[in-house]
Amino acid sequence: MNKLILTFVSVCFCLSCTAQDIQLPTPKKTGGKPLMDALNARQSNREYSDKELSLQTLSDLVWAAYGFNREDKRTAPSSQDKQEIDLYVSLKTGIYFYDGKAQKLILKAKGNHQATTGRQAFVEIAPVNFVFVANLDKNSRDAALIDCGFISQNIYLFCASENLNSVVRGSYDKEGLQSLLKLTEKQEVLLTQTVGYPK
Repeated sequence: MNKLILTFVSVCFCLSCTAQDIQLPTPKKTGGKPLMDALNARQSNREYSDKELSLQTLSDLVWAAYGFNREDKRTAPSSQDKQEIDLYVSLKTGIYFYDGKAQKLILKAKGNHQATTGRQAFVEIAPVNFVFVANLDKNSRDAALIDCGFISQNIYLFCASENLNSVVRGSYDKEGLQSLLKLTEKQEVLLTQTVGYPK
């Protein structure tokens, strides 16, 4: 029996070592609070528990933020439909690029890098930190800043609807993130945003 348990644990450990990307479940695109209720509840919060989001909630969250709600159109608008923002999701297992077409998180940096996404203590406690990256080959920085705001507000409204806390932040290790994500000179980290359950 002990040998069987040991074998099972070894297999699980190997799977967790080799599994890199996260295939998200199909997002739920109905339900939640009515819009006016979500707007009334929207606020910034800086206190978080370390409770993890379920895979379904994470899928719903990233889709609401910047997923595709039509063939080639996203839930957030962008100047001239350039879609120049790349959305990264920092979890305690690594930092992932959100592939909205495949509804998938693609691992870019293994390990817990939450502290790189913000200088405040709560950043390391919360389960999710978003990193907004502008691809300046596609659009101007001014346009990217505006478009980044649309995505951030989508996150705020989803959180208000689902009783999650969120706060957008301009204080983070920009050079550290540029290096971790292996960004080019034409890619720039513009903003970060924390999401998690209330403390």
